Amino acid sequence: MSNLDWVVLLVTLFGIILYGVWKSRHLQGSASYLMADKNMPWYVVLIGIMATQASAITFISAPGQAYTDGMRFVQYYFGLPIAMIVISVSFIPIFRKLNVYTAYQYLENRFDQKTRVLTSILFLISRGLSTGISIYAPSIILSSIMGWNIYLTNAIMGGLLLIYTYSGGAKAVAHTQKLQFLIILSSMAIAGVLVVQQLPDGLNMSDALYVAGKSGKLNVITTDFSWDDKYNIWSGIIGGFFLALSYFGTDQSQVGRYITGKNLKQSRMGLLMNGMVKIPMQFSILLIGALLFAFYSFQNAPVYFNQQAYSTLQEKDPQAVEKIEEEYATLQTQYREQAVAIANNRENNEAQVAAFKNTQQKISVLRDTVRANINRAAPTSDNGDTNYIFLYFVKHNLPKGLVGLLFAIIFLASWGSISAALNSLASSSMMDIQLLNSKKELTDKEQVSIGRWHTLFWGLFSIAVAMFATQMGSLIEAVNVLGSLFYGTILGIFLVAFYMKKIEGRAVFYAAIIAELLVIVIYAMDVISFLWLNLVGAALVMLIAVLIPKKKAA
Repeated sequence: MSNLDWVVLLVTLFGIILYGVWKSRHLQGSASYLMADKNMPWYVVLIGIMATQASAITFISAPGQAYTDGMRFVQYYFGLPIAMIVISVSFIPIFRKLNVYTAYQYLENRFDQKTRVLTSILFLISRGLSTGISIYAPSIILSSIMGWNIYLTNAIMGGLLLIYTYSGGAKAVAHTQKLQFLIILSSMAIAGVLVVQQLPDGLNMSDALYVAGKSGKLNVITTDFSWDDKYNIWSGIIGGFFLALSYFGTDQSQVGRYITGKNLKQSRMGLLMNGMVKIPMQFSILLIGALLFAFYSFQNAPVYFNQQAYSTLQEKDPQAVEKIEEEYATLQTQYREQAVAIANNRENNEAQVAAFKNTQQKISVLRDTVRANINRAAPTSDNGDTNYIFLYFVKHNLPKGLVGLLFAIIFLASWGSISAALNSLASSSMMDIQLLNSKKELTDKEQVSIGRWHTLFWGLFSIAVAMFATQMGSLIEAVNVLGSLFYGTILGIFLVAFYMKKIEGRAVFYAAIIAELLVIVIYAMDVISFLWLNLVGAALVMLIAVLIPKKKAA
């Protein structure tokens, strides 16, 4: 990067940290540290909800996901608006009426203490692991910029984001997310415009979309039903509904955002607006990936976007690399010529499109060969390519100054979501585990101190998890798979609590344990795609809870 990019990057990052710490300088007990005094307007609630979802994973991995698999990933969000309505009607009024710090406090009132603790543990495991993956995403950027070892950058990124989360709690998270999210959306829009502007002379956005469409990258809707298809309209609406219902209704990282609203109306408005704007936002980010595919159909693209991993292969097996590059140079020239011909000739071009797809497939096979060679040469390294596609474009095609800003906002996206996750983890482990049986009255100062220690613990835990995230492929997919392993069971517990009033704590406790074990077995056997696990987990908890007989009175 240029000196200007470094200045922009550092000023933006440290400016945001100082702003968050300053805005949260007057903390008064756990209500301030964990819940921001429940005094946030709806638009701050909205931004907090969206920024918590939109981590660096979204902005790094989503364009790469569309580049490699097309835009069908957007179907994953089709069930979200329906879930927002259900949560606004059923979940939020209960959480606000009971004035809970965490969603799991309600379960003790409805069932018993052991059910509350079990649900909290399931959340802590799933969110702690997911947060570790989220730390890994910005570490990729730092590793790419500096050429440093990914394990070192994991430690650096995890350590930096702990600063304002540890210091300022929920207030720092809420206030910094406002700035972060606005900068993020603006910068992504600029990047999308620059993709189109840098197309070769004589080609425009219409040509780019046409080529992307002919290559199957604009496949937004997939209507064919299949249990093992990860992304189609049925798994998106049904499986996505249950995933969103669990994530937004029972995951403390989201519940903690909307219970900070000034009142019930403000919380509901923030959540419902999220349901309206999330799909268009995600569609736009994926569209950048489809445009990038067209861009690199017309322009020279690297044989492998993960340049650091490719450099490792060049050092360890130069002969294999030389052979690969010779083959790739021939394919790349042929590929560009075919792409231009298709863009200029849109009638009766079936044969041209077939030849273009054939070349595209050969390039894909060649990249798979590179990945396999990297895996053999350096089995512990990050050998994935998907997460580096957008980063490569940013680093090599954006003007000076904007590169630093875009890297900064991806860091900020990560910090916004991870700090919110750490805050929710601290809330749950503090209120649902440590202080559950405490009879000692804590001062405001003691509450903040304990909250900070819990934040520090989960920060270190997440950094440790990030060290093992190098082999997970597409990060945006990995984090959703991980959530789906636990969210169905957690949602099932809450659905029983809300709607099955005759079921007691003992039944739902054992039903949840059995259901979670079955979900893990089903996933391990690869019976159905991961989105359906949310429905399966919730249904199993409700069904098994009904079947478990009531304990006979003594």
